[in-house]
Amino acid sequence: MTADLTGTRVLVTGSTSGIGRAMAGALLESGADVAVTGRSAERARQVATELASGPSYGHRAIGLALDVTDEASIAAALGELEAAWGGADVLVNNAGLGMRHVNPRFFDDPRPFWEVPPTGFAEVVATNLTGYFLVARAVVPAMVERGRGKVVNVTMNHETMVRRGFVPYGPARAGAEALSRIMERDLEGTGVTVNLLLPGGATDTGMIPDGLDGPRRQGLLPPSVMAEPIRWLCSAASDGLSGLRIVATEFVWPEGRSVEPA
Repeated sequence: MTADLTGTRVLVTGSTSGIGRAMAGALLESGADVAVTGRSAERARQVATELASGPSYGHRAIGLALDVTDEASIAAALGELEAAWGGADVLVNNAGLGMRHVNPRFFDDPRPFWEVPPTGFAEVVATNLTGYFLVARAVVPAMVERGRGKVVNVTMNHETMVRRGFVPYGPARAGAEALSRIMERDLEGTGVTVNLLLPGGATDTGMIPDGLDGPRRQGLLPPSVMAEPIRWLCSAASDGLSGLRIVATEFVWPEGRSVEPA
């Protein structure tokens, strides 16, 4: 099954590479208007142009500089989006830093938490947890005022959150998942939904160490695994459904309302 997302305005954070780029491309192919964001305005515009000139040609893509840890950057990006399109119908919180930010060899040489530099810990938490809060805090009020909107927060396997050697990535994503649950409850009755989406395994992105051997790299999921579930979450088929935790590797396009909250 597929989705017609024509006229749906989607803001995807951290969408110049990896699963963010894959989701942005999939949404464009289904007719959505997509704001591609990253810390570099030039890179964001370049990726937006590349995506919109592919199979999705004719649909709108805009590239915006957006640092999810910086309130001024968030406000500026949303101001540009408001001026261009009148805002967003869906926010996909995806921007994140991986374990390689504090340990480039985390696959082969996991390090104990006491060896993690405090600056690296703070930077990962600022992006992967506080960034979700800051962007949602800036975007959601307009959705509440309109009485409709969707937030999709990207997360990861629960097992990875408590995996040996995964401080601070695991705790930061666990915090973002708890934040999502509270957001969903705070938004009950407003018309704004909050759902979680995760790949379901290690994914072949820039977060993976460069030196990973062939067999293990071959076992990584492609970023495109996120395409169908994000299309569904942004479509009318998921309207009114909140509190879902969708694993992309297990996703089957539901018939009717067969998906229940986790």
